[in-house]
Amino acid sequence: MASASLLLPLSSTFGKNNCANRHREYKINVGVGIQSLASEPRLQSIKTIEHQDECAFMKRRNLINLAFGLLGLLSGSTFAEAAGLPPEEKPKLCDDACEKELENVPMVTTESGLQYKDIKVGGGPSPPVGFQVAANYVAMVPSGQIFDSSLEKGQPYIFRVGSGQVIKGLDEGILTMKVGGKRRLYIPGPLAFPKGLTSAPGRPRVAANSPVVFDVSLEYIPGLEDE
Repeated sequence: MASASLLLPLSSTFGKNNCANRHREYKINVGVGIQSLASEPRLQSIKTIEHQDECAFMKRRNLINLAFGLLGLLSGSTFAEAAGLPPEEKPKLCDDACEKELENVPMVTTESGLQYKDIKVGGGPSPPVGFQVAANYVAMVPSGQIFDSSLEKGQPYIFRVGSGQVIKGLDEGILTMKVGGKRRLYIPGPLAFPKGLTSAPGRPRVAANSPVVFDVSLEYIPGLEDE
């Protein structure tokens, strides 16, 4: 349907050519009329003026249709938006009910300035430094807008914890978690992205040394048996 909205204004150039052809025909008739009856050229002139007005109206209408078609593409509107449907919800580790419960969870602050709240305390082991871990995460700016998420990629992120493979705040926050646990990390700027982060199109940009929020779930530790 989106392509049809563009094709209609563009294909209307056929109408424009018809107007031009008919306009030339009227001019010829006017010339012939001048050599015959005095009343005939006046009638043909009136018809020419009326047809010029009709063609001008068609041109304006076609331009308006074309503008609306281009505006629909530039705005990136979808069929769901056109139908008035709500935008698709991005997957989260903490839903609305979780957010309310989190308000009553005490905040823990570490010596580095990292803060966190446990959404759920896990029942498995904590990862030793240097071990690989598999974790899901939802990364947000302080306003709650998501700039990255393993949930949207469909698989947990595997990295070696405590080895500097991820930002300092995430490294520190996961080291004290247990397998099966979920935690919200409030990471200050110095422990986040000192040089900033350019996100994907449509996602918020992370400014240099700005705080970020990570919801993290520790899924499993490859090679380490649950105790």
